[in-house]
Amino acid sequence: MIITPSTGQATAKHLTAAVTRSEAVSLYREILRTAKAFHWCDEQGTPWHAKLKAEARKEFEASKEERDPLIIARMLVTGRECVREVQRKFNEADRKCWERIQNDVNRGGGESKGSGKSGLR
Repeated sequence: MIITPSTGQATAKHLTAAVTRSEAVSLYREILRTAKAFHWCDEQGTPWHAKLKAEARKEFEASKEERDPLIIARMLVTGRECVREVQRKFNEADRKCWERIQNDVNRGGGESKGSGKSGLR
């Protein structure tokens, strides 16, 4: 969904403070749930989930004072799209890993344990 200035005015009228706050909290929680899946560490040994949580907090804090409904709507839409794209890419990579494991197990003649489905939402 692309919000243009002409559609933005109509959209902005329907966004109340309670709705946008609820949407922002929902998006923030979704980001935190998604970040939990990133359990490995970066080169310095910092867990990625901790870095992602800190970055999300920083972004939300920086946007906290925004009052323009059109800008808020754009930020929420962009945030949702980004989270969905990260989840899609993560799930695709996870699926490929499990396929590779299954192929290795099948070539080795062993039995696979577990369903091989971790995935994100």
